[in-house]
Amino acid sequence: MTEAAPTLSADAKPIRSGVLAGWTPGKFSAAEMSFSTYRRGSGPAVLVVHEIPGITPAVAQFANDVVERGFTVVMPSLVGTPGKAPSQIYMAQSMMKICIAKEFTTMAMNKTSPVIAWLRALARNIHNEVGGPGVGAVGMCFSGGFALGMMVDDIMIAPVIAQPSMPFAVGKKERGANLNLSPDDEAAIIQRAQDGCQVLGLRFAGDKLVGDRFAMLRKKLGDAFIAIELQNTAKSDHSTLTEQRDEASVQRVLDFFAEKLL
Repeated sequence: MTEAAPTLSADAKPIRSGVLAGWTPGKFSAAEMSFSTYRRGSGPAVLVVHEIPGITPAVAQFANDVVERGFTVVMPSLVGTPGKAPSQIYMAQSMMKICIAKEFTTMAMNKTSPVIAWLRALARNIHNEVGGPGVGAVGMCFSGGFALGMMVDDIMIAPVIAQPSMPFAVGKKERGANLNLSPDDEAAIIQRAQDGCQVLGLRFAGDKLVGDRFAMLRKKLGDAFIAIELQNTAKSDHSTLTEQRDEASVQRVLDFFAEKLL
């Protein structure tokens, strides 16, 4: 499938009200996949990839913070209803869609999710348009490891992984330490880390959904992996940048993007 611009059309208009006010809707097609996108801002490109259940008000708030720091931000909508607040039913519905969708490898180990090819194409497309030294990206929860997978491309110079949770840490113990990457992609990412590309990771220390991935990242990436591990205030703490937003962590991510891209 031919790559298309991440905006819907030349005359697409920003949304006028609501959670996504100021964002311009679009659609991007590549790697035999097509997803809606939302774009706002100017400057080097940063992709903000939402968590389950979708682009919630808290995800949009974080993305707006990135825009205000001086970046062109593109939010893909991979599942859910953009702007809708989370609920238990909504979370379950989105989880079910992710688990059965061919674009995501939610359980298989040592495989790169197909959607990462689409994200890499989107990053190249927007980078070619806006320029700058490279691209940044942040993934969260089920998408937490996606920015890591995007490091295969040299333009990805500011990858942030927030509470990476795929493959889901159930069943085999090894699943909780797996990085959701094919052997070839893992080798390429390790080489990029050895060449100086740093990776910023965030999690709540008691978050079982993350499993042992931070220990594995330290082993594989060494000093190139910068880990921020927060103390839980509740057993359910999970979303470091959104639903259980930690302001110091948000600022650290914004600083990381600024250090690498501005």
